[in-house]
Amino acid sequence: MHETLKDMFSRGVQVLDGAWGTQFQLKGLPLGQSPDLWNTEKPEKVLEVAQSYVDAGSDVIITNTFGCSVLTLKKSGEEARVHELNKAGVQISRQAAGDRVKVFASMGPTGYLLMMGEVTPEEMYESFRLQAEGMKAGGADGIVVETMCDPEEAAIAIKAAKTTGLPVVGCMVFDSGEKLDMTMMGTTVEEAANVMLEAGADVIGSNCGRGIEGFLDVCRRLHAVSGNPVWIKANRGLPEVVNGETVYTQTAEQFASYIPELIANGAGFVGGCCGTSPEIIRAVRATVDSLKK
Repeated sequence: MHETLKDMFSRGVQVLDGAWGTQFQLKGLPLGQSPDLWNTEKPEKVLEVAQSYVDAGSDVIITNTFGCSVLTLKKSGEEARVHELNKAGVQISRQAAGDRVKVFASMGPTGYLLMMGEVTPEEMYESFRLQAEGMKAGGADGIVVETMCDPEEAAIAIKAAKTTGLPVVGCMVFDSGEKLDMTMMGTTVEEAANVMLEAGADVIGSNCGRGIEGFLDVCRRLHAVSGNPVWIKANRGLPEVVNGETVYTQTAEQFASYIPELIANGAGFVGGCCGTSPEIIRAVRATVDSLKK
């Protein structure tokens, strides 16, 4: 096991951060616009989000690099800036993190489908590899491959991230099938876990797709396969339309109430995804701390 993870595991359950996209929207990011360019255009706003999660008690924060692969940046004509944008995104989180908090750089899906022949596996690998180089240059403590629906893409991203020598977390979305426990491609929890581990993931987990109550069984099954603490970042319930606006109504206390059971089912990293905020993470921090008493 990577020394960074050994050190983290020795300190008990790690509190992750929450959502970034919705926080950027509150700071003026227009709906539908990618936040990636803010790493150089509005770094102060990116730093505010990172700092808010450090102040809320996160042990680990991610980076504003979710859509910073070559293939994703190509859609806006910014692919030549892959190293610059990833390095800058990590450096911003690194500034907020200081010496206490770890920074795991976020690597999201490209938006291209391998099964449709839109790109080749080799093109996708190189896209992620160049992204990972920028992340390492920025000083990341690790890389988290997250929000993956296609196990083949997840494996390619994990292998590319592993070239840095940094610890790598692999996370997939399970929100399909009769029991909402499969990926969009019909992959089961166990199948996805094995694919990610075989690709070299040091830690596996799940994020996004559904509310926190739906992660308990997924967490248990991921832990049963890997035997290591699981990384879980759940949504703040399901959004509702109130007065014409999409809002998340689950309270911080309601969200945090699921944390003890998640930990009992093998979660070693707990945080939030869509709709969560520093308020949610403060409640998660308080819950995790209360379990130590």
